[in-house]
Amino acid sequence: MTTVKGATSQGNGTDSGLRALIVTIYGLYAREVGGWLSVGALIRLMAELGVDEPAVRSSISRLKRRGILEAERVDGRAGYSLSANAREILDEGDRRIFGRRRGTVDEGWVLAVFSVPEAERRRRHTLRSRLSWLGFGSVGPGVWIAPAHLYDEARDVLHREELSGYVDLFEARYLGFSAASEEVGTWWDLDSLDELYQQFCAEFSPMLAKWRSRRSRDEPGMAFADYIRVLTSWRRLPYLDPGLAPELLPREWSGTTAADLFFALRRRLDVPSHRFVDDVR
Repeated sequence: MTTVKGATSQGNGTDSGLRALIVTIYGLYAREVGGWLSVGALIRLMAELGVDEPAVRSSISRLKRRGILEAERVDGRAGYSLSANAREILDEGDRRIFGRRRGTVDEGWVLAVFSVPEAERRRRHTLRSRLSWLGFGSVGPGVWIAPAHLYDEARDVLHREELSGYVDLFEARYLGFSAASEEVGTWWDLDSLDELYQQFCAEFSPMLAKWRSRRSRDEPGMAFADYIRVLTSWRRLPYLDPGLAPELLPREWSGTTAADLFFALRRRLDVPSHRFVDDVR
């Protein structure tokens, strides 16, 4: 599951944040039952997150206009299904969001070399955005780099987005004069990424402490709300992170701590959250 066009990853109170929460719910719970949720069930689930019905309906309408959701009635009940394109993107995203892929020093790199005519500047912007979202870093104008393990995903995304005609992909080894661990800091803004990981830890470490301290039985509604919030905040980070080999990362890298935190919360919240959703729908 990943962020699809039309929804950000921030679970805040803005319209884009509400859309992100809905996409998270669909990614976690709708795909397993054919991709459909009734409007009534979605309103009840979002109410647990403190979102009222008018805001939910407004966000659904925007997701429909962006081609993420499609209206569908099932057994006489009004609802919405994920579009085929949205489902494909979410399926691809599972590998990133719920995996902990790291490259190795020996695997090498994949280079994306592109040229977009001036008359198609919008496509150039789209291409750069997609490469960045895939985890590529910029070596120079028209030359982007990523660990070799991102090749399959990059190929598939560039084909789906009809951008492959502008790009050549190359397998590469680094033979430069500086150490690769020094160069990666110029290809990616690792300091900013580390700061995002630190922010994630600061926001959600208290949540994990809260759940670890609970000795009474689980509260499925609370577990659901917390799980949706943490996953909505987490799911953009694995896309900004190229998955560099540990030897190439800064010595104090917050990404490992953030991943440990996310997966600890997932283990604690997944089952009671699922139980709550099953009861609602």
